[in-house]
Amino acid sequence: MLKVAVLVSGGGTNLQAIMDSLDRGEIKNAQIAMVVSNKEGAYALERAAGKNIPGKVLSPKDYDSREAYGQALTESLQAAGIDLVVLAGFLVILPENFVKAFEGRMINIHPSLIPSHCGPGYYGLKVHESVLARGNKVTGATVHFVDEGTDSGPIILQKAVCVQEGDTPEILQKRVMEEAEWKILPQAIDLIANDTIEILDNLVRRKK
Repeated sequence: MLKVAVLVSGGGTNLQAIMDSLDRGEIKNAQIAMVVSNKEGAYALERAAGKNIPGKVLSPKDYDSREAYGQALTESLQAAGIDLVVLAGFLVILPENFVKAFEGRMINIHPSLIPSHCGPGYYGLKVHESVLARGNKVTGATVHFVDEGTDSGPIILQKAVCVQEGDTPEILQKRVMEEAEWKILPQAIDLIANDTIEILDNLVRRKK
């Protein structure tokens, strides 16, 4: 059974999508073992508590350095026997030592079709503002493994979403979540939990 830690900063809508998918049996051989937030009072922690999932707050401001924060994250997850880390709206620059500790075992959901509208500074509504400013007709979401870059790790899954006339960043954000993020993030976890994919030459391939 794959033990998953979900890292969140806010409301936890992607966390909810994962929990719902587990309840429906769409994710097999996995369980959420803990939820970690960098913010006290994050609603995602209430969602976790409602499912009796242990929650923890680890904030960078409580540590003297990014390295110390990374060590605290690593030790907390390792103590819980975590196999896979899922970044689900975790708005923290990841310490390098934490990324290395979970290399090949950490994934992220990004609200665009990487490599468009991604990288430093592209998060939350900023991504959708950029999509609309550029006049894109199609956007979407991407699940990828996390490496030491920003949104640069091997891509696992992508799903396209049409941009519609009259969209605002908020409307587009909601559509991308509903039509893409909440679908492909649970799918990616299921693929990993059932050992059906691998990374070869920095690309994700289905195992034969």
